Formats: sequence, C-alpha cells, structure tokens
Amino acid sequence: MIELLSDPAAWVGLLTLVVLEIVLGIDNLIFIAILAEKLPPHQRDKARVIGLGLALVMRLALLSVVSWLVTLTTPLFGLGGFSFSGRDLILLVGGLFLLFKATSELHERLEGVPHTGPATAAYASFSVVVAQIVVLDAVFSLDAVITAVGMVDQLPVMMAAVVISIGVMLLASKALTRFVNAHPTVVVLCLSFLLMIGLSLVAEGLGFHLPKGYLYAAIGFSILIEVFNQWAHRNDLKAQARRPLRERTAESVIRLLGGRGRDGAMAQDPARSAQAEAPAFAPEERHMVSGVLTLAERNVRSIMTLRSDVSWVNLDDAPGHIRAQLLGTPHGMFPVCRGSLDAVVGTARAKDLLAAIMQNDRLDETCLRAPLYVPESTTAIRVIEILRKARGQLVLVNDEHGALRGLVTPIDVLEAIAGEFPDEDETLEVQAIAPDQWSVAGTADLRLLEQMLQTHGLVSNDDSYISMAGLLLAKLGHHPGIGEVWTHDDLAFEITDADEQRIKSVAVRRVESQREH
Repeated sequence: MIELLSDPAAWVGLLTLVVLEIVLGIDNLIFIAILAEKLPPHQRDKARVIGLGLALVMRLALLSVVSWLVTLTTPLFGLGGFSFSGRDLILLVGGLFLLFKATSELHERLEGVPHTGPATAAYASFSVVVAQIVVLDAVFSLDAVITAVGMVDQLPVMMAAVVISIGVMLLASKALTRFVNAHPTVVVLCLSFLLMIGLSLVAEGLGFHLPKGYLYAAIGFSILIEVFNQWAHRNDLKAQARRPLRERTAESVIRLLGGRGRDGAMAQDPARSAQAEAPAFAPEERHMVSGVLTLAERNVRSIMTLRSDVSWVNLDDAPGHIRAQLLGTPHGMFPVCRGSLDAVVGTARAKDLLAAIMQNDRLDETCLRAPLYVPESTTAIRVIEILRKARGQLVLVNDEHGALRGLVTPIDVLEAIAGEFPDEDETLEVQAIAPDQWSVAGTADLRLLEQMLQTHGLVSNDDSYISMAGLLLAKLGHHPGIGEVWTHDDLAFEITDADEQRIKSVAVRRVESQREH
C-alpha cells in the first residue's frame, strides 16, 4: 500500500480516472434526478441518495470481481456474422433500455403530458422508481467499471476513484437536480444525451466501436449552444423585469382573454384563427377585465366628466328656474355655484334642493355639503377610496391653478371599467353605424375607443391627451378642419364636425375591410 501511495503514476491515474468517472456518472445522476421527480417531494432527496448509494455499492462490487469482468469479452455465440460476449449482451440490453426510457420521457414532455402533477396527483411508487434506478445503475456502472479496468491496473486506485466521484456527485446532486428541473430545455437536452449514449452502447454491443471523443464533442457543443440560449433567455427576463410587475401582469391576463399585447398583435395565432373555437370570454367580459386591470394606470383626468359637460345649479337663478332645471335633468347630485363653475359653494342632492325650494321658496347654503376636491394628477384608485368615504357625494377635480376641470361620480368609475352608461340627456360617444364604421364624439375616452375598435396605440404614454380630439390634435399638429383624415393601422379617422375651438365628431372606418368589399 505504501508503494502504491508513493507511486506518481498511481496518483495521475487516480486523478484521471476520477474525472472520467464523474463525466460518466453525470448522465447517471441526471437520469436519477428525472426519475426522482416522479415521486412525492418529500421522497425525492431520499431517492437520489439511495440511487447514488446503490451506484457506489454496485461499482465497488463489480470492481471486486474485476477478474471475472475481464472474461466477459470472450465470445459466447455468433449470429449472422456477429459474435456476442457477456459484455456485449449487457451493453446491448442496457443501450436498448436507455433508448426506450429516454424516448418515452421525451414523448411525455414534447406531447405536453404532465411529467409531475399537483400534490393531489398520484405519484409513482417509491419501490418502482428505485427498481428503475437499480437497472440504470447496473448499465452505467458496467460502462464505468469496464472503463476503469481498461485504464488502471491497481484495484485500490479504481475503488478510490469510484468513491471520490460518487461523493462529488452526491454533494452536487440537489443543486444539479434543481437546475435541471427549473429549465425544461435542459431536461430535453439531457434526454437527448441519453439517446446518444444508448445508441453508443447498442453499437458497442454489436461490435461497432464509436470513439468516446466524438460523443463527448457532440455533447459539449450542444451544452455550449444551450448556455447561449439560457444567457439570452436570462437577458430577456431582465429586460421584461424593467417594466412594472402590475403592467406585465395586466398585459398577460388581457392576452389570455383574447385581447392585444403590448405590440398590438392579437393573442390568438392568426394562422389558426379560422380553426379556433369560440372565445371563452365575450367581448364585454374582456373589456371589463381590461378596465379593472388598467385602472391603476389611469389618473382622474381620464375618467372624469369634463367641465363642459357638468350640470350645475346657480344660486343666483330664480327658484322657479332652478326647480325646472332639477326636474328636467336626470342627475341626482349637483355642484352648487354662485354665478359660475369657478365659484363652487357646495354640493347637494337634487331631492334636498327641491325640498328646500318647496319649503322656503328659495335656496340657501344650509342644505349644501362641503365640496370635495382632488387634483387632476390623482390616480383613479385613490379617487375610488375618496368616493367610498364620501357616501354618495361627487368629487370635484381642479388643475394646478385651482380651476375646475371636471367632476367624478361612482358612475364615472363604473364607465371606466364597463363602458358607457349614458343618461337620458346623453348619447353614446362611440356608436357603430355600419360594419366596420363608427361615429365617435371628440370627447370619447381613448381607452374605451381602443376596446371598441379592437386596436392598440391610441392611448398616450404620458397622459398628454385622453380624448379622441386630443389624439387628433397631437398627431396632426394643428387644429384640423372638416374632412381631414388621419390613419392608424387599418383605421381611418375623418373629422366630420368641428369649429374653430374643438373637434366635435369623427367618422372611423376600417380601410382594409372596405378594400375587400
């Protein structure tokens, strides 16, 4: 033993054999990891340890009868010009086993058959998995032991190399298994390696020698390509992570519902659209889900009733005029002002104002509530909280100079989610007048318009405009006249009514559809 420890050739052989045994054992370890995934989570570590322990015992046992292994190269019988030894038969059976097992695993993954299920699924039996690991260890152990016999003459060196290599793999098994199962493409690549090794074993069993260098060169090249693939995927995830999580989540849900993604492409594959089944969600449902998910991105400007559309009560008007106004307007809550909207005194319900006029034949400030103000930069989510605490009261929206820009009621929030709910004195801002033709008011909300037209890219990224008129003014760069047209994707927007101050209505038509007709 002392002579063996002092022999430099023995140390060189030991190091070389350890490296080779680790390389040969990686495939064994990967297959053990794949088989262990079929077990319940609490049994997987145990299966890995038992699998590698059996591999160690089996290799040491085979090495102890090394003299008998050498005789396995003696031909036992011939068939069709081929002579078969015991070693050839073992390699042939082992190679066929690897081909069958790797092919079945690839079929499960490529055909979408779940490899592992939820906690309530029926897992494979522990004894069945261990039995497969034993067979697998027998195949790989024979290959590794025969390699050791061919490289080193001293039995203690062979055993030391096997123990060291198995120890290294045992320490790295959990991390390697976690990495492999977290990357599906790596699993497919490893199963492909097993196919190559199985083919190599079958070839050797039939007497055709395949140089190991060719096999490992192919594996090494494939691993290099997969490293580049994982690197690119990681950089893509980093780029996606720069966008807010809420935005990415909302976009993913909208895409699943059949909406459009960030690039405007339909979530459904166009090549399969003709064969696709009816969508699981109706357009109205998709619009509502989209409205909820995008509500956090919106400020109060995009959901409020504009100043020009606000109905308000003037305290300076005669009681009879106010009474007629309240009876002729379907609104239930009004801002009450003195002379103009810039002089808000308070807010009041219509029934309270009518009761005050009937009792006192006049209006005074005793029936008014203190107005609630928010800046126009307030988020829609924050406004919802304020409305919830306001107990039915409306909220007034001011700009940075204190000028009234509009107001928000619970109905405005509901319209931002589910679309328009026009009052008796209002008309729909977006109306379908013919197939692929719409009449759009200049004040129409762009998010609602995108949903109605099934398009993308109309909404401003910086909230510099929120309406149809604001979009056209920003894109055309001047105040357009009647008849001017702006196109976006396959849609044409033509101004049909405008004056010197504002765009009142726009006709929208789908250009490609008209060309087909």
